[in-house]
Amino acid sequence: MKSVEEQLALIKRGAEEVLVESELVEKLKRGQPLRIKAGFDPTAPDLHLGHTVLINKLRQFQDLGHQVIFLIGDFTGMIGDPSGKSATRPPLTREQVLENAETYKQQVFKILDPAKTEVAFNSTWMDKLTPADFIRLASQYTVARMLERDDFDKRYTSNQPIAIHEFLYPLVQGYDSVALKADVELGGTDQKFNLLMGRELQRGYGQEAQNIVTMPLLEGLDGVKKMSKSLGNYVGIQEAPGVMYSKLVSIPDTLMWRYFELLSFRSMEEIDGFRAEVAAGANPRDIKIKLAEEIVARFHGEEAAANAHRAAGNRMKEGELPEDLPEIEVVATEDMPISAVLNKAGLVKNSAAARDLLAAGSVRVDGEVVDRGFVFVLGEAHVCQAGKKAFARITLKAE
Repeated sequence: MKSVEEQLALIKRGAEEVLVESELVEKLKRGQPLRIKAGFDPTAPDLHLGHTVLINKLRQFQDLGHQVIFLIGDFTGMIGDPSGKSATRPPLTREQVLENAETYKQQVFKILDPAKTEVAFNSTWMDKLTPADFIRLASQYTVARMLERDDFDKRYTSNQPIAIHEFLYPLVQGYDSVALKADVELGGTDQKFNLLMGRELQRGYGQEAQNIVTMPLLEGLDGVKKMSKSLGNYVGIQEAPGVMYSKLVSIPDTLMWRYFELLSFRSMEEIDGFRAEVAAGANPRDIKIKLAEEIVARFHGEEAAANAHRAAGNRMKEGELPEDLPEIEVVATEDMPISAVLNKAGLVKNSAAARDLLAAGSVRVDGEVVDRGFVFVLGEAHVCQAGKKAFARITLKAE
């Protein structure tokens, strides 16, 4: 098992908050696997990359040697989490919840190690609680404290209805931590109230209070609003490889670092290396391709990732050569500048067009970007690319 410092660095990667960090450090120092809980209400059948932020963090805990509990809220799913809602959300039927839960299990094991994952359903213990048990649970918290939750407070002050069963949701989520004896619970920033409820209830039931790791809500492809299927700014983890690849390569340059931190399993040192490359002039699209291929490989396999660019409608990757590479000879009496060679070889309309491409960094010789100072030496042959689609192996032949 890694040192406490190494574990804490990975746990805090991309996290919004760790509560209480000093307590978590003491637990890590014990050197025993911790019980790490994250709950998911199966309210829709398909997951997107926004959902995987938590699942990725669970995988990191697994890699550190801890016990992960993937909790499916089949009981709470029938209540409906009111977090962030401006109105009471209609509950799902048990049949809908169970059907969605089955698809969740299939999807999450593309990230989590099944052999190291405990899958739990909170109906297992909630269905066994008697009315007296529920009354005892409800007695652990006051209405005043419940109304401290931002969404409840807003609805109460604006005279919008709050159903009694919605107060039960955070209580049940908190009781899940009691039932599972969780050491750590993960959740989005919008779940902080519910996560803290778990700490309170564990103390009330005589347990050591869990620690909390909150993760940010992933921005969608627009880089502004939270990733959401209803907003159309999402990447579904069951989408076709070409669709996933195309969406990820098209994200804003500024967003890719956020995605690398929260979605990639590359080390931060490697990601910092990519930042340095871009700062030094590398094309950001080349770096986004690395991210897209990693994500596609995770959900569809390495072969699908290697060919995703074709499925996305792109004939070739950046730097990839066509199979039918033309062979062109340019006759000359002496060495020539690259702009003239491209013109004579017919890869550009004229020398001015060649100079424009060179100025834009869109000319490569043997895979390397060159500028207008590159000189073709008489008798040499080089693979040249002008723009995205013009390729040839050009030989400068003596007259």
